[in-house]
Amino acid sequence: MPLRLFLCGDVMTGRGIDQILPHPGAPQLHERYCRSARDYVRLAEQANGALPPHADIAYPWGDALAVLDRVRPHVRIINLETAVTTSNDDWPGKEVLYRMHPDNVGCMTNARIDCCVLANNHVLDWGRTGLQETLATLHRAGIRTAGAGADQAGASAPAVPCSLGGGRRLLVYAYATESSGVPPSWTAGPRQSGLNFLPDLSMKRADAIGQRIAAERRPGDVVVVSLHWGANWGFGPGDDERAFAHRLIDMGGADLVHGHSSHHIKGVEVYRGRLILYGCGDFLNDYEGIRGHEAFRPDLTLMYFPVVDAESGVLLEMSAVPMQIRHLRLRHAPEEGAAWLCATLARESRKCGAEVTRGEAGTLLLQW
Repeated sequence: MPLRLFLCGDVMTGRGIDQILPHPGAPQLHERYCRSARDYVRLAEQANGALPPHADIAYPWGDALAVLDRVRPHVRIINLETAVTTSNDDWPGKEVLYRMHPDNVGCMTNARIDCCVLANNHVLDWGRTGLQETLATLHRAGIRTAGAGADQAGASAPAVPCSLGGGRRLLVYAYATESSGVPPSWTAGPRQSGLNFLPDLSMKRADAIGQRIAAERRPGDVVVVSLHWGANWGFGPGDDERAFAHRLIDMGGADLVHGHSSHHIKGVEVYRGRLILYGCGDFLNDYEGIRGHEAFRPDLTLMYFPVVDAESGVLLEMSAVPMQIRHLRLRHAPEEGAAWLCATLARESRKCGAEVTRGEAGTLLLQW
């Protein structure tokens, strides 16, 4: 039975995006140059024109909703890179802070998100109180979470967003590294909330993770390992990242590696029949009007739709739909943007032995 997934990179619905949703939170920020989340709304308007003062809850997803309705993935997994809280307990010394008001959680349910990965560098921006409210809000909304929890056991436990029948499950494990901006102090403990922190990308660490997952998975389970790793900019995955992803697959710990943290797309690889997404790029953010790094085209992003065999986890096919962030929402990428995404993904993936072509309606197709 084919299992079709929707995966994307960082979904940052806090700050400027939160301010145009029906229930904006307190706009106060602690950044050097911006003291109000409304400043990011103004920057976007200066760059691309007026925004609706009060957008509906579906607004940020834009054209992506029709794509999801057309493709009809069985499971929808995102990296939610914002706290969902009204907490004012900002993390000491952390300047860039994201939060979305809990009453805007409909932004997630409207897109029928099944699983939010929370192992990233913004989910504890508003303290452990903020994390507690984030978890409670998402769980009340029926959304599974991975990578953060009330203690170490909860943070390291997999999300189970769907059953595959016959006792088989889709499992989502999530980890975050210091290289992505996560402070080690955010690590969950035996009696302390926090993240599932990954101290290094050593083979010893990969073996331990692989052995744990291999021991916990049932025959026929499909496992996604989601990793928030690496710096914001730079196309190539590090040698340590490639080796780590390969080892997880070798150990039977991953059928699909879902990498994110970079603000732009990176290449993909198929290793031993398993898909590795090294960096999915930002999927939703409020960076419009911020200059710098234009060569990486952070305004362009992809909706990834891998199809795996639900019995074995082997990749059957993978397509991706080009999108652009404009007016704080997703729209279909213009022709020049879709061509850039195709050329960039093809160039970077070719280094890993995969080819990318354009199919019908501009959809990108992976060949290996």
